[in-house]
Parts: sequence; structure tokens; C-alpha cells
Amino acid sequence: MKNMFILTLFMIVFSACAAKTPPQSPPTLTAVLPQAAVTSPAKMVSTNTAEPSPAQGTCDIEPVIAPTMPAVIPSYTALDETTGLHMTGTVQEIKLDSYRLKVSGKVDRPLNLNYDDLRCLSKVTASPPLICPGFFTDHATWSGAPIKDVLDQAGVQAGAETVVLVSADGFEVPIPLDSALNPHNFLAYEWEGQPLPILHGFPVRAVFPSEAGGKWVKWLVEIVVE
Repeated sequence: MKNMFILTLFMIVFSACAAKTPPQSPPTLTAVLPQAAVTSPAKMVSTNTAEPSPAQGTCDIEPVIAPTMPAVIPSYTALDETTGLHMTGTVQEIKLDSYRLKVSGKVDRPLNLNYDDLRCLSKVTASPPLICPGFFTDHATWSGAPIKDVLDQAGVQAGAETVVLVSADGFEVPIPLDSALNPHNFLAYEWEGQPLPILHGFPVRAVFPSEAGGKWVKWLVEIVVE
């Protein structure tokens, strides 16, 4: 009975977080700029055998120290006091050196992007509220690469209508293509100027400023264009 109660509570919370919030005006983007040059170049990794697009090129970026798994993991929807964010999802520990974001489906150039590939793209910084309707609202500053930039590199084919975001924990969320191409929506790799905490999506999570937290997929490993 106890396990059934926990499962029922989990489904209620998930349903609430996946619900769409009332439309909001997108927050003002505080930065859209290329990453600063500091260290050794990183190259885009593509499964396509054709020549890389001009956008793929190279860039110089600072090395990143990956976060470590905390000793204590808060219960579902409980407050993580180390970040001020609430806990959702099944925590995934992903090794940075083996991380790849796969872009597949109706695209001209399927991609396998590593962490630094994303950091080489234009950088967006914004501070939208993260809302799980009826449960919590979190506030933080996130930075990352516009989803549009990634899709432009892949080359979305005519007739595509939906983008499916896939988490390492198996969670999937369909997003209308028009929404994915909105420059306000991005793939966050930083929280408060630092790499994302493991509990909150490291290496990469989606950020949809005008959508409920259920769309903010954590531990993102694949984007499927349908």
C-alpha cells in the first residue's frame, strides 16, 4: 500500500508539472553572444559524412569542472537547499567526456554534439520562473545555446512539425516546432554562472521561459525532429 501511495503521489506531481502555465510574456534576454576565446579549440561532431557547415567551425572555451553527486538527494518536489531549487525527475549521473546530444529524425544533417559543441554556439542568459503549477515556483538564472541554433545546424526538413526532447531517464516531451525555433527557448548548460547541478539536469536541460516546468527536460540526450 505504501508503494502504491508513493506511485500515485508521483503521478499527480508529474501531471501537474507537465501542465502548461498561462501564457506569459517572454523574459528579456540579458545576453546573446558568442563564447569568449580562452583555451584549446573544440570541434562539432556530426554523424553526417558531408562537409561541416560554416557554423560548425572551431572555438576556444574555458575548461569545465563537472559537478559531483551530492551525498543526499532530496525527495520528489522537496527543496534542494544547496541550490534553492525543488527536486523532480530521476537523477542521472552523466560523464562529461562521454556526453553526446543526438539530433535525429527529419533533419538533413544528423548530429552528435558534445558539451563543448553547445558552448561554442551563441549564448543566451535569462532568469524566467520555473513553475510546477500548484507545487512550487523556483527562481534562478540560466545560460545556454538557443535550440534554434542546434536545429539550424541539423537542417530541419520540410514537413517537420514536432520536436521531441528525450531525457537520459527515459522521460520524453513533444514540443511544437515553432516553439522550439523561438529564440527565447534554449538548452541550458549553466545555472547561476556555473555548470548545472547534477540534481537539476547536468550536463544539459531545456529552458522554456513561457512554459511549465514539465517542458524543461533535464539530462537531455536527444532531440528528435518529427
